Amino acid sequence: MIGLDTNVLVRYVTQDEPEQSARATALIDGLSEDNPGFVSMIVLVELHWVLRRAYRVCSDDASTVIRTLLESQELMLQDPDVVRRALRHVTDRIEFPDAVISELGRDAGCLFTVTFDRRAALLDGMSLVPVASVQDPPGSPD
Repeated sequence: MIGLDTNVLVRYVTQDEPEQSARATALIDGLSEDNPGFVSMIVLVELHWVLRRAYRVCSDDASTVIRTLLESQELMLQDPDVVRRALRHVTDRIEFPDAVISELGRDAGCLFTVTFDRRAALLDGMSLVPVASVQDPPGSPD
């Protein structure tokens, strides 16, 4: 098994740089169920982000890429159940990385994950950081 970095998957998916895309395609096409490529959670999150931001791919299409990788017999994804659950939450307002953060927190036993991101806070399992009063600085005893 070999690990695959984000840039290899980006070249494979986008086919935007002829020499690197050809090398990435040959490498990935050479993988098998017996000799898979490993894709970490960080790589999946980066891939989604790069597709959305750098390539302006819509959320549905970026999620379809992740689903396709998830279904591939030649790839082993880190925490595939977390990936599946996170993909169920992705919408035009909820991004895959935020859904992954929420689901990883759940798996770790967190009651919820705090954020300043109002869109991420729409996820079950996420909550906005409460507004602290001036009289109650962080870490002050009750």
